[in-house]
Amino acid sequence: MHGAVIHGAGDVRYEDLPDPTLEHPTDAIIRTVAACVCGSDLWRYRGTNPVPRPTPIGHEYCGVVEEVGAEVTDVKVGDFVVGGFNISDNTCALCRRGATANCLHKQPYAGAQAELLRIPQADGTLVAVPGRPDDALIPSILALSDVMCTGWHAAVVAGVGPGTTVAVVGDGAVGLCAVLAAAQLGATTIIAMSRHADRQALAREFGASHIVVERGEAGAEAVRALTEGIGADCVLECVGTHDARTQAIACVRDGGNVGLVGLPHGDLPMEDLFWRNVGVKGGPANCRAYLPHLLDLVLRGVIEPGRVFDLELPLSEVGEAYAAMDERRAIKALLRP
Repeated sequence: MHGAVIHGAGDVRYEDLPDPTLEHPTDAIIRTVAACVCGSDLWRYRGTNPVPRPTPIGHEYCGVVEEVGAEVTDVKVGDFVVGGFNISDNTCALCRRGATANCLHKQPYAGAQAELLRIPQADGTLVAVPGRPDDALIPSILALSDVMCTGWHAAVVAGVGPGTTVAVVGDGAVGLCAVLAAAQLGATTIIAMSRHADRQALAREFGASHIVVERGEAGAEAVRALTEGIGADCVLECVGTHDARTQAIACVRDGGNVGLVGLPHGDLPMEDLFWRNVGVKGGPANCRAYLPHLLDLVLRGVIEPGRVFDLELPLSEVGEAYAAMDERRAIKALLRP
């Protein structure tokens, strides 16, 4: 088979790789229908995170089951499936409490930008899509593998609900999905912080009521002006940089909550958060806990998170997909083997 391998900063290659095989009776092999590049993949592509050796890359996928281990019972050969980027058995004590990202039997996972994938803990990780979805649904189903679940997680942990005011820091795919999540969860004021016209337009279509282009204290002041002078009840930080975290904390009201889902690069001012009574929660999305509900919304046409994909390329052009996202020529790139 073929797949993407990152060799170092700016160097992602389409290479021959061994076909995956079942290693455990709880595994499944799927043939990829669609995969994509994640903003978190760019940390290594940009050289911010080291790449000590050539490594298969990618963690977002949907596809068709080709083979299952002897203990797999919830999905079968021929099923069209989507799975979260984090592996979970969906039965352990933490999974039963909805903390599927922290499954007691979680395993590291990568290499989804490939023609074939081995999925550990297949029963707990994969969700079967009824029938064979129409091709037009593939982008939105694929978005559930990470960015929609992650945006939803940011909104859930920050306490977004009916009547809340929300500010979203980050206008990438996760940030845009966080806008969509906030709208679905009933927020009445949704402020998207964005400087890019195309992303602003999609944020509006996803439910943003206001756009703020300023950054730093000017951005925080603009958010306060839209929220009775106090800041947003809930701020969803969807980037992970020091500047994004600082912006989120500046935009939240005293007594409010920040949902952190950007891959962390920077510290938090804990003493300031303490005296302001600001709650902070976040981390990797509990994909398996969210997938059934979000898949239902997609299949019923209530949400269309796949609109964050504004570039589609064959898997063989994976290097261009990375370059386009790195250079902000694309919000998110979809890859088809």
